Amino acid sequence: MFPQMRRAAGLSAVRRAVGGVASADQHHRLFQAALFSASSYNSSSRSQWFSYNGIAGDKASRAATHAVFGTMLFSTAATSIVEEAHAKETVNFRPKEVVLYQYEACPFCNKVKAFLDYYDIPYKIVEVNPLSKKETKWSEYKKVPILMVDGEQMVDSSDIIDKLYRKINPDVSTNSAEESEEKKWRRWVDNHLVHVLSPNIYRTISEAIDSFDYITTKGNFSFMEKLSAKYAGAGAMYFISKRLKKRHNITDERAALYEAAETWVDALQGRDFLGGTKPNLADLSVFGVLKSIRYLRAGKDMVEHTRIGDWYDRMENVVGVSAGFRE
Repeated sequence: MFPQMRRAAGLSAVRRAVGGVASADQHHRLFQAALFSASSYNSSSRSQWFSYNGIAGDKASRAATHAVFGTMLFSTAATSIVEEAHAKETVNFRPKEVVLYQYEACPFCNKVKAFLDYYDIPYKIVEVNPLSKKETKWSEYKKVPILMVDGEQMVDSSDIIDKLYRKINPDVSTNSAEESEEKKWRRWVDNHLVHVLSPNIYRTISEAIDSFDYITTKGNFSFMEKLSAKYAGAGAMYFISKRLKKRHNITDERAALYEAAETWVDALQGRDFLGGTKPNLADLSVFGVLKSIRYLRAGKDMVEHTRIGDWYDRMENVVGVSAGFRE
């Protein structure tokens, strides 16, 4: 993670750690002091920090030194906690070549990317043109994601994640209560959460156009394809989303999205992640799926009107910078 991003992640975590203990003004002063002490604590200043029992003899200087030294210790401890909490998983599984064939806005593709990013497995991204699909003509599988791992083709997002997880953890037990909870919520993602997304991002003609504007900007389209997809595609998906809404018994799109977000937060039961102190495969699946809509109007509304924002921020921090690259 880049230093600036790591510092931002650290501040966010420290702010949550001391939430409820100090006032907003005290928070502000505390973070300023912590940042200053952390940045100024180097080899040339150590003698000043450790002069507490020597030079600082009078009460005022003792109090001042004690306060600054305490701030330094707080900053150092907080930084250590943040580093531990937000470090990516390191694994021995290092394939020579990983290639992901995807649509940028596809929730299933984003599930796979969340897993690869969290485990810091570098992968090449090949954006598939959804109209011609020329990039995947070679495969009998006609959907995305397709993941090639050292020449082995993997398909279906959940199956891909299962296969990769077994390669990373060949001796892991699959019979624990934690595993059962994890599998339950992964099924919930595939059987419920993903079906709530389309009726929301194509809820109105305006939202459908906004969504396709994002999709065509990120996707592999020619100029003319962008124009036709943005307006014709948006119109078509607006009407298709109404059929999807009926098929999945959704009466109010936003209410269904908010309910799904709250259901997930309730499942956490106060934990940082469903996996406890670290995300498990269910956390990564929910995060990946929601990442596909996070900065569309529906995703912004979801974060504003539900409690899911804090969890999403924690996931964004721990997943970190993407391990994907484009040529």
